[in-house]
Amino acid sequence: MPSPFDFTGKSVFVAGGSSGINLGIAEAFAAAGANLAIASRSQERVDGACAQLAHHGGKVLGRSADVRDYAAISGALAAAHDAIGEIDVLISGAAGNFPALALGMSANAFKAVVDIDLLGTFNVLRAAHQYLRKPGASVINISAPQSWNPMPLQVHACAAKAGVDQVMRVLAMEWGGDGIRVNSIAPGPIEGTEGFKRLSTPEARRAMEHRIPLRRFGTLRDCAELALFLASPLSAWITGALIPVDGGWSLYGGGSSSMQQTFEPGAAPGR
Repeated sequence: MPSPFDFTGKSVFVAGGSSGINLGIAEAFAAAGANLAIASRSQERVDGACAQLAHHGGKVLGRSADVRDYAAISGALAAAHDAIGEIDVLISGAAGNFPALALGMSANAFKAVVDIDLLGTFNVLRAAHQYLRKPGASVINISAPQSWNPMPLQVHACAAKAGVDQVMRVLAMEWGGDGIRVNSIAPGPIEGTEGFKRLSTPEARRAMEHRIPLRRFGTLRDCAELALFLASPLSAWITGALIPVDGGWSLYGGGSSSMQQTFEPGAAPGR
């Protein structure tokens, strides 16, 4: 009996796939036999990620594209379809973030995060629909605890991620008839990401870890394995779900009361 996590010959597109959680997910699919296409704003980072993914032996395509630009992301998806065929798994993970009080944030700063996270998610999913395998495709958004848990210094991310998850739920309803499943993953504090590296002090890291019931930080592999599950036949009847992968961190409110002590002003807890 074949493994449900064997993605040999399957096609996976990862928006924001050149670093962090998204690259970790792309690597897991590549190791499971999938053909990969990734898109991100920096061509240099895309090239580096493609070289890393190519070690697994499958097809790898990389394109520079900004998710805020519908024409650019549509072109990247069209190129992926030409190279690796109908898309079986779509990961939408491009994101931006920085800590700031609402009164210390300009309207343009607020808009920048909403445009990347929310508009970018809509652009990726809307442009991808024509290229998704029907029936059978799995769409996975990378959300965040901010989508349901208000946090100081995060008004922009809270608003954007709440919108991302509502987009997920609506499209799960609208696209279910096509046999397309749409779900969201909400990572907590994950080692190996830019946001984790910017935690201000060892004391702040210990304080955050103490608020995690499982008493450890997450790993890129933790996120990747959830993505593999959501893309596998084992989750064939799961759609419209928002699933935290955070060791129980969000049960305590996601550290909202200590957010200002956890990050230095100007640090960016993004992915």
